[in-house]
Amino acid sequence: MNKKLVEKALDEKSATLFELAAKIWQNPETAWNETRASQWIADFLEAEGFEVQRAYLGLPTALKASWGRGRPVIGFLGEYDALPGMSQAVSVDKKALLEGGPGQGCGHNLLGVGHVGAVLAMKAAMEEKNLEGTIVFYGCPAEEVLTGKGFMARDGAFRELDIVMAWHPGTRNSVGMGRMTGLNSAKFNFKGRTAHAGGDPHNGRSALDAVELMNVGAQYLREHVTDDVRIHYIITEGGVAPNIVPDRASSWYYVRALSRPAVVETYERLLKIARGAAEMTETQVEVDYLGGCYNTQQNESLVRLLHETMKELEPPMWTDEEIEFARSLNQVSANYQSLKEKGKLKEDEQIHSYVDEIDNENSYGSTDVGDVQHIVPGVFFSTATYNLGAAGHSWQVTSCSGSSIGQKGMIYASKVMALTGLKLLENPQLVKEAKEEFDRVMGERVYECPIPEDLPVPQPK
Repeated sequence: MNKKLVEKALDEKSATLFELAAKIWQNPETAWNETRASQWIADFLEAEGFEVQRAYLGLPTALKASWGRGRPVIGFLGEYDALPGMSQAVSVDKKALLEGGPGQGCGHNLLGVGHVGAVLAMKAAMEEKNLEGTIVFYGCPAEEVLTGKGFMARDGAFRELDIVMAWHPGTRNSVGMGRMTGLNSAKFNFKGRTAHAGGDPHNGRSALDAVELMNVGAQYLREHVTDDVRIHYIITEGGVAPNIVPDRASSWYYVRALSRPAVVETYERLLKIARGAAEMTETQVEVDYLGGCYNTQQNESLVRLLHETMKELEPPMWTDEEIEFARSLNQVSANYQSLKEKGKLKEDEQIHSYVDEIDNENSYGSTDVGDVQHIVPGVFFSTATYNLGAAGHSWQVTSCSGSSIGQKGMIYASKVMALTGLKLLENPQLVKEAKEEFDRVMGERVYECPIPEDLPVPQPK
């Protein structure tokens, strides 16, 4: 009966959900600037009878929308920020709508609305069956810079939950026990002394030299960290002309690892390298710590429950036009050719159309969903919303996220979350098992927010 109730509710709401996802896709907003997306979702849920808190916990583009009464309290983690430089039409060719503009290159227009669909379907079923329990939609800003949920957690969010669910658009219908990496993000700003590079170079103290020496030190550090560690950077400022010794130069680093302690340890070593580079060049370094996140921590009880639910529901059926659209994208995808050569695709498979088995494969991307999964038991999964060859954070993802392929995968995810949530409401033992597992896995560990108390909340620009 729950399956029919969920499907009926989402069939009735799918057109308005598609419209909302399309509106966010057409008006992409980068991290901490999601003023329209958060307002549209808040308005939508308020009209559907949810109690909505805007600018939640003082974060201008965060929101919390609640409905129901009593326990369990089940949370859903929505996001809606876009990526810079990812503007793209719904097209099989790379074609920016606004050259250099932002775009939904991670599918967060679908992500936010997919969670909206889940809470709407749960609400409809709970009203029909007079079920107790509380459902909470969190509008989480700035996932693309991996700090939005950390800022929310710092100020007390998520502690009221019994269970949390999160979905992300992807190339496959899958849920597994593998981890995604935790992360620290920081900018290193070096200050030196300018001089004429030809006339009196001895009077200069090059900030760019310091940046480059730090980068050399970071390269040597790579040899002496565990295999799960990733260190990457860009130079954001390096001087203005070759004949002027740069007195200012900066680099921006990410440090990732599969556990929070490994992130912190590696980051502390990187700080020593930065101080050493400053000492060698007689410059000064200021570190602008931007925040960080935890690795994900999948709850096996919830993974198995959600996987069972995915198999109960029919994945999207792709039309000939959608398959040909994906085929055209795959033909220009090096990622697709690599998957084909490794034997990871079925014959002539263009879009994923079944449910993968549970695996333990780790991913070296990051998400601040990990923070929430270290506060309450949680599960994170994906459904197919773009072609199999689409690389993460690519124009192909933007293209599919504005198409019917993305919309169908989104609604499938809404159904999976809603039906899983109803199972948890009707069987308290499932919630108990998830909590017991969480306590066992955490042991003596406690969540320590990577966002320091004195780091101000970023404001929309």
